Amino acid sequence: MPQELIQTQREEQVQQLSAIQIAVAKMLELPIMDFAERVRNEMDDNVALEEAGADGSDEEREETEETDLSLDDDYGSSQSDDERADYLTDDDVPDYLLRQNNSPEDRVMQFSDSGTSYEDLLRQAGERDLNDEERQAMEYIIGSLDADGYLRKETYTLADELAIYQGIDLDTSTIERLVGILKTFEPRGIGAASLQECLRLQLLDPEMHSPSRNVALQIVDRCFNDFATRRWDIIQRRLHIDEETLQSAVHLLLRLNPKPGSGLNETATASAPTVVPDFYVAVGSDGIPVVKLNSGEVPELRVSRAFRETLREYGAQRDRLTKQQRDEYTYARKKVGDAQLFIEIINRRRHTLLSVMGSIVELQKEFFVEDDDESLLVPLTLKEVAARAGVDISTVSRVTNSKFVQTAYGVYPLRHFFSSQFTTQDGEEMSSRKARAALAQVVEEEDKRHPLSDEAIAAKLKERGVPISRRTVVKYRDMLGIPASRLRKR
Repeated sequence: MPQELIQTQREEQVQQLSAIQIAVAKMLELPIMDFAERVRNEMDDNVALEEAGADGSDEEREETEETDLSLDDDYGSSQSDDERADYLTDDDVPDYLLRQNNSPEDRVMQFSDSGTSYEDLLRQAGERDLNDEERQAMEYIIGSLDADGYLRKETYTLADELAIYQGIDLDTSTIERLVGILKTFEPRGIGAASLQECLRLQLLDPEMHSPSRNVALQIVDRCFNDFATRRWDIIQRRLHIDEETLQSAVHLLLRLNPKPGSGLNETATASAPTVVPDFYVAVGSDGIPVVKLNSGEVPELRVSRAFRETLREYGAQRDRLTKQQRDEYTYARKKVGDAQLFIEIINRRRHTLLSVMGSIVELQKEFFVEDDDESLLVPLTLKEVAARAGVDISTVSRVTNSKFVQTAYGVYPLRHFFSSQFTTQDGEEMSSRKARAALAQVVEEEDKRHPLSDEAIAAKLKERGVPISRRTVVKYRDMLGIPASRLRKR
């Protein structure tokens, strides 16, 4: 059959981000300390940028920017009219955004910069063949390890959190594979869900060559409860081993590290930076929460007056300039264009941050008004905040990641205000946080001589209109640090 070349036409709508949108998105990801450093670096690179008030002609800015909950001002309204008038013509496209678009920014890590266990784990992750999405997910999983190096979260919980907080949609099988990769990292035992699995991972280490390894594995797999309660005679009978073999295997098990993350975390804790809030929320005398953006050490910028005067002077006599003056004029135009674009990006960042935080406060208003009462937090998703703030979901994800807000009662990560939900028997929407609070109350009220089993707790919660399964009870109990019923008995 002869081949023929056919040309067809089809119409397709494709959304593309402009260079300035990409630049703003990168700025949104930066917490206050990194943002301040980014601004200082730009001032060092661009001589046309200067701090407002540096010559005493402008009033110094206050420490914080403030907004009430009605954020309908335009992102650029904070720029002065004379700076707007200095913008170059539309056909004069500066190189600043092109450079920023083509050169990737340094990634903001959630961990301290010194040699911590997290940094070492991230280095090992970087040596694996992972795509960008999997690498980001692995970083989040590593960040979910507790102080002992255990991963206490279920796979489906990680999947939900990655979707909510990171905008990463991975199936549970992919997350299980990533967790499996994490469990091969050093120190061995990292990423285990329990002490039993932690010991097993260390025994399965290819570098483990002890002759007692197989017996130790049998003890962990078949007699772990007996090992934990030191019932040596029962282990010996069940495994049909002599006392010497048992002693050698127990000696090996006691040499293993039950907390693989603790040793390295001592360094991480000592060097971890202090959390600096990006926002402040205070309740005014009228009972309305007020959001303030922490400006920290970020200077208020303006275009250098010397450069603007140079442009005016040379622009008025453009046709009569010498070659040297034309070069100076071109240089000044470029630097001023770069400076104006950078200031615009800062203004967009400021407005977007206030819009998103203001929307969170509106949607969780009762929490802020009622002295940070966590029982008043309602189920909330990134999509709801994005709709109220008038931005994309990915923008909310960037704003809420690695940022904190300070209230009169504490400092909270922004992700604290997001939670899943389910419907009670009465048709009421309840957040998982409220369900955990109800569980804690049931345990607190139980008879400590006869503590409730997980099944009984689930039944009690159902009576109170919180229909969660026994498996969910176990998950929430672990998250709250509540031991099993046999360990609660008095």
